[in-house]
Amino acid sequence: MGDDPVGLRRSLLLALVAFAGCSRDLIAGGRTDGAEIFSEVCARCHGPQGEPDAANVARLGVKPLTSDNVQHKLTDEDIRRQILRGSENKQMPSFAGALSDAQIAAVIAHVRTLGRPPPAGN
Repeated sequence: MGDDPVGLRRSLLLALVAFAGCSRDLIAGGRTDGAEIFSEVCARCHGPQGEPDAANVARLGVKPLTSDNVQHKLTDEDIRRQILRGSENKQMPSFAGALSDAQIAAVIAHVRTLGRPPPAGN
């Protein structure tokens, strides 16, 4: 038969990631610095400070991570589920298998710092 459904699915996922502009690349060395991981994997779409640019909002439907909805209404488990499953509109890929549990926890902790004023004295 010669069909390779796993290879085909992987190719389609890679094409979707490239089209969407999000990075699903593995983080080298298993680092668990949430800010570094966010910068490498998430900031391309969500913006370095969690505020996506207008083009990503229009093209991909990216939501600001600094919003009241993310910061006060979504639980850490809600955010974890989004990271693991990707977005409902399929523009954000699933990061299941690309990020470890420790890396996901570090990203969630970093997301929780977004939109907060810097500590006094900075």
